[in-house]
Amino acid sequence: MQTIFALATARGKSGVAVIRISGPDAHEVAGRLAGDLPGPGRFALRKLRDAGGALLDEALVLRFDAPHSFTGENTFELQIHGSLAAIRVVEAALAATGLARMAEPGEFTRRALMNGNLDLAQVEGLSDLIAAETEAQLRQAQGLFTGKMREFADMCRADLVRAAALIEATIDFADEEVPVDVSPEVGMLIGRVLVSIDQQLNGFSGAARLRHGFEVAIIGEPNVGKSTLLNRIAGREIAITSDIAGTTRDVLEVRVDLNGLPVTFLDTAGLRDSDDAVEKIGIARARDRALAADLRVVLLDGLQPDHGFDPGVPIDLRYKTKADLTGDGVSGLTGQGVDQVLADVSAALADRVTDLPVASHERHRQALVAARACLSEAKATFEDGATGAEIIALHLRDGARALDSLIGRMDVEAILGEIFAQFCIGK
Repeated sequence: MQTIFALATARGKSGVAVIRISGPDAHEVAGRLAGDLPGPGRFALRKLRDAGGALLDEALVLRFDAPHSFTGENTFELQIHGSLAAIRVVEAALAATGLARMAEPGEFTRRALMNGNLDLAQVEGLSDLIAAETEAQLRQAQGLFTGKMREFADMCRADLVRAAALIEATIDFADEEVPVDVSPEVGMLIGRVLVSIDQQLNGFSGAARLRHGFEVAIIGEPNVGKSTLLNRIAGREIAITSDIAGTTRDVLEVRVDLNGLPVTFLDTAGLRDSDDAVEKIGIARARDRALAADLRVVLLDGLQPDHGFDPGVPIDLRYKTKADLTGDGVSGLTGQGVDQVLADVSAALADRVTDLPVASHERHRQALVAARACLSEAKATFEDGATGAEIIALHLRDGARALDSLIGRMDVEAILGEIFAQFCIGK
């Protein structure tokens, strides 16, 4: 592999910028700029100079020798001053050595995968960790990154290997009497793995929603205070508010961190019968987004008698508005009752993220579904007893391979490009 380098921190003005160098010529490349290098696992302050001896910057040089580095290769980190000029001249000097090139997006992490420092699920966890916006997303990403998917896959695989070994023993000794009836243990092992897979699949929807964020639709008739409530939640003027019915035509969004949960609140067009062609489009969009949302908050006009308003979509939470005029309910104008609305929304969504599985990517779901199909076939064939043990063993091996794909124990080259395209350069 070629030696690569890249800025590992955000490009722009900052106190410190970190430039990472990794590969077979990392020592030579770092030495040409820093001169005398620190020992393995050590760090030192050095003046960086170009090939002509001109001072580039003063840097803290950190050394990580293979395999004790993130990539598993010889690696150096140059912690320089975070000015645009300092970053530019140091990168130019590294490229001028002719021994290193600029890294591609995700290339450091890809090398960590290829060198066995990370498995595929940990790579996805690292990507999620970088993208995490809230505490709950951070905890979810850390679960993947710290190897919980590997723990799950290894546990299931151990049961399937044991079951396959027992089944194959009956094949190997077909003409002899097997001293112990293996049927009870085989059935127990297959059943245990199926239960574990079902737990992952049953909680997948909530885990995926947490990863991408929840949507909460604010719906109701025109002029009940939907846009005013959205503005209060956002803390700024997101939506236009007026006394004219039908002001909101499109769906407006504001994303917030709600007690650690990523939540997007949707302000929708007022639901009513209308002859206005444009407003009718907005109303249709409002209903579609409300149906697709994770939670629906219906607002009712506190100044009007309750006439049994039916939004045509499921209702999760319901509040009366204009408390600034009635003294009761919610007012986006004064903030009365808004904290209670947010608390109710938070509680409703928090119930969906308790005891979530580690599987949170569509790739995980597909692998689990494939494994479940193979093991269900194995279980049915085993219980039927009419088909040979060879078929059961084949289904078990196929199920194990599907589970192995969760962490990249099989050929996954086809999906690597898609995964690493989401990474930034320098990671």
